[in-house]
Amino acid sequence: MRHGEVANPDGILYGRLPGYHLSELGLRMADRVADHLSSRDVTYVVASPLERAQETATPIAKAHGLDLDTDERLIEADNVFQGKTFGVGDGALRRADNWKHLFNPFKPSWGEPYLDQVVRMMGALHSAKDRARGHEAVLVSHQLPIWIVRSYVEKRRLWHDPRRRQCTLASLTSFTFEGDRIVSVGYTEPARDLVPPHLLAGAKPVKGKGKAFGA
Repeated sequence: MRHGEVANPDGILYGRLPGYHLSELGLRMADRVADHLSSRDVTYVVASPLERAQETATPIAKAHGLDLDTDERLIEADNVFQGKTFGVGDGALRRADNWKHLFNPFKPSWGEPYLDQVVRMMGALHSAKDRARGHEAVLVSHQLPIWIVRSYVEKRRLWHDPRRRQCTLASLTSFTFEGDRIVSVGYTEPARDLVPPHLLAGAKPVKGKGKAFGA
């Protein structure tokens, strides 16, 4: 699961920075998904250590009478632009001091390598599968790591257009195992009606509304 909306009035690419919590809308998204999953056979709930993921996972764990676990491998991807504004139409790509980080989109050169994200996210998936074997687990993480591990499982290239990620706020990307093998991937958006239209998967960026990054 990707966490809900974050309170970020300054449009900072918050990445792994502490202190970024769910907005009131984000809390509603978390409650919506908790309700959606309340009848599921969930026996393990685990989240990234970042506040927004922990706050998203908490009502899900509570609904199932479970303690919330934390897995560092579910954390947001590292990014050299963390702490800066880097949104649609803000001129970030015209700043010469940013160019040195933008030379290799295939790695990517500005952040944690895609393959490193695959390794840690696959490790977290398999650990959760073992903890909930025969049942279901919910893992709360962040957009880029979720999209990268899904792309790897579905045998797509890892480098991509960020605007095309199918990983909306509070969405569920589901991996089904038979034994230790992933046999299918699913995707649902239980809180879709709560997500601002410009933040839905595949939405066209809107100038001045494209700064909700680090998600």
